[in-house]
Amino acid sequence: MRDQPDARFGDVLTIDELAVYLKISRSTLYKLAREGKLPGKKVGRHWRFQRQAVDRWLTGGMEKREREEPRE
Repeated sequence: MRDQPDARFGDVLTIDELAVYLKISRSTLYKLAREGKLPGKKVGRHWRFQRQAVDRWLTGGMEKREREEPRE
């Protein structure tokens, strides 16, 4: 996880910025957001995402997978 925020991104991200940040397609992000799997809020017709919440979501998902993977 990063200690310093990426200077290209502010605290609140649009769907386009988040797609670049996570290197995920917009359609995948829309799907995750609609299903409530990605922390975000719809403001009118537009989705907004707090970068710190997304970072926690991403890190939490990684930690969960590590716990579920069998150890050799």
